[in-house]
Amino acid sequence: MTLERPYSRPLKQLNSVGLRPTSQRMILAKILFDGTDKHVTAEMLHCEVLKSQKKVSLATVYNTLHLFTELGLLREIIVDPDCSYFDTNTSNHYHFYHEDTRELIDIHGNDIRIDHLPTPPEGSQITRVDVVVKVGQKSR
Repeated sequence: MTLERPYSRPLKQLNSVGLRPTSQRMILAKILFDGTDKHVTAEMLHCEVLKSQKKVSLATVYNTLHLFTELGLLREIIVDPDCSYFDTNTSNHYHFYHEDTRELIDIHGNDIRIDHLPTPPEGSQITRVDVVVKVGQKSR
């Protein structure tokens, strides 16, 4: 069994899309691409960076998350106009959003069935369907 060095997986991710591995990108990629699927906001990721005693500005975190999304490394999930999560799992799946805890939880693609999609406007095609099911605490 070969043990990966801490930066090998993030470096592979950046190299796979032809992105130069700057020190700040590597700091963020190491947190994001550690081998586990995660949902993060820019603020959550920035807090993780600060906990690790590294320095990356919140603006750089936002810019990098959007760049990673544009290059297909992440998927942006907009839960409301003021809050976006970035998902390291870019496969086709859906989400529960717990409004009380602000937690985003995966729903696997087979657990939701969409029977009919409308015909897209002329000259366009459907590229993806996002479903966010909002949930809250049960009433007693």
